[in-house]
This record gives sequence, structure tokens and C-alpha cells, in this order.
Amino acid sequence: MAESPLKVWLERDGALLRLRLAKPKANLIDAAMIAALAEAFAEYRDNPGLLAALVDQEGPHFSFGASVEEHLPGSCEQMLASLHALLGAMLEWPRPILMAVRGQCLGGGLEFALAGHLLFAAPEAQFGQPEMKLGVFAPAASVLLPLRIGQARAEDLLYSGRSIDAQSALAWGLVNEVAVEPTAAALAYFENHLAAKSAASLAHAVRAAREPFADLARARLADVEALYLEKLMRTRDANEGLAAFMEKRAPRWEHR
Repeated sequence: MAESPLKVWLERDGALLRLRLAKPKANLIDAAMIAALAEAFAEYRDNPGLLAALVDQEGPHFSFGASVEEHLPGSCEQMLASLHALLGAMLEWPRPILMAVRGQCLGGGLEFALAGHLLFAAPEAQFGQPEMKLGVFAPAASVLLPLRIGQARAEDLLYSGRSIDAQSALAWGLVNEVAVEPTAAALAYFENHLAAKSAASLAHAVRAAREPFADLARARLADVEALYLEKLMRTRDANEGLAAFMEKRAPRWEHR
């Protein structure tokens, strides 16, 4: 039996759910990781006394993103459906989800982080959506980035494929805190600001603050998923870009 790519446990007497991406160094948000995350969020969703979840990583990088192999024709439809279902479940999860990021947080890894609530980053962390370099776009980030950091800054990252550092991410409102030890910073936030709260009241506060954002994001996820599958993946260049990445060569664009 394959080892799970995700470590899951409870601490603080059941008040804090810990999730650790455990497939370094890439920690790919692939089918196995998506399934493990979806199962964990579903299993602990209604735990009495649960106040928050904290996601961090093993290895030097939070996540290099989704599996490029799973983006190829024949598998991308299932991959997008499962990823977007996970993000939708996170968007309506009734407790704050704290993300602690070190190293690279790219592509599907950043989309996953964007579906959480508060983000704590190490000084060396890098955030980006490099999909355009492969000739495709980032469906979930196209929805979540504008809602989280504004249209102009989101478009910069989505069109350029470039990454930004932790201080830029903090200035842009993507990150809540930059700390040498982001997991420790997230735990301190939990202890100082969440641990003494009522789980029932906090769940209603999360719904009150999150519901309009979550409703809009879920509705648009379906739209961009259809655009990706029915339009983008029928273009020559999208398939060329993915093939070039797999073959470790420069893509040859024909602009069609």
C-alpha cells in the first residue's frame, strides 16, 4: 500500500487540525494529494471543539503545483474536477484554515493556499502561477487571485507567469505575516487569537465573512473549468506547451 502524501493529526486537545504535505521536495498537488486533502477536510469538518486547521509542509518547498502529466488530454478533466471540488470544500469549510509556507508555492500549490484563510510565509518563500509559460492558464487562480489581491495585481501574476517574494506578497495582501518559522507564527496566531474562542461562534463568524466570497468563487470555478477544457485544450499551442515541458524542450508557438 502506498504511503499517504499527507500527514494528519489533531493537537491542542482536538482544537487544531494539523495537515502536512508529505511528499517532498515537490509536494505536488496531484490526484493522490488531492484525495488525501479532501478526505481530511471532510472527516474533521464537523468535529466538536475544532477551532482551526493548519497546513504546512515537509521538505524545502510548500508545493511546485499540480502534476503536469495530469494536465495532459485524457486526464486533465478529472484532475480539474477533483481539484476544484477540493477548493470548493475548503472555501466553505467552517473554521479558519491557516497556511504556513516555505520555499516555492506555485501553480496548483498556490491555488490550494488561496482557498485557505490566513497565510504565513517564510522570508524566502516565492509565490507564482507559471502556467502561462506552458501555454495554459491557471483556472482556480483566475478566480481566487482577483478576489484576494485585486484585479491588477492578479492579472500581473496570471499573464506573466512570474513569481513574487514574501515581502511583495505581504504588501499585496496575499500573505498575512512573514516569519522565519511560518508554522510557529501560525501556531502563535492560533494560541493568541483563536484558542479561547467558541468553536460554534467561530463557525458562524467564518460563514458570515466568507459566504459571498465563497459563493462567487464556486460559481466562477465552473465557468473557468469549462473554458479550460472546451476552449483552451482544443488549441494547438496549449498542447504544444505541455508536450514541450514533458520533453524538456522549448515550446514552438504557432499562436493558434
